[in-house]
Amino acid sequence: MTNDDSISINVNHASPVPPYEQLRAQLADLISVGRLGQGARLPSVRQLASDLGLANNTVVRAYRELEVAGLVRSRRGSGTQVIAPPTASDGRAKLTEHAAAFAAAVRQLDVTREDALAAIRHALASQDEP
Repeated sequence: MTNDDSISINVNHASPVPPYEQLRAQLADLISVGRLGQGARLPSVRQLASDLGLANNTVVRAYRELEVAGLVRSRRGSGTQVIAPPTASDGRAKLTEHAAAFAAAVRQLDVTREDALAAIRHALASQDEP
């Protein structure tokens, strides 16, 4: 999905992370950094599903999870709108979301928890290097 404001959503169909989760995480990120601000309308389920080559139910699930998280509101006939502006507490929530996505990928890859934690430690350590 790309709109006039250069907001891009991509779904990697080969990823171990389910498409609905990829979509949910990307939209949540765009909302949390303010790229999709309060009142912004998301594309219709049909339009976004068509644009990304997904089933309608995949987009419905992503939108529903965003709604449960308090980031959007969906109303029949008027679409889905962003309702939550970014806040200072979004960092911890964003970390939790990314950790959940990583945990899902770990399960799909069938690696040990020790290997997963080692990968995280390595990634964090490489961020500390100049």
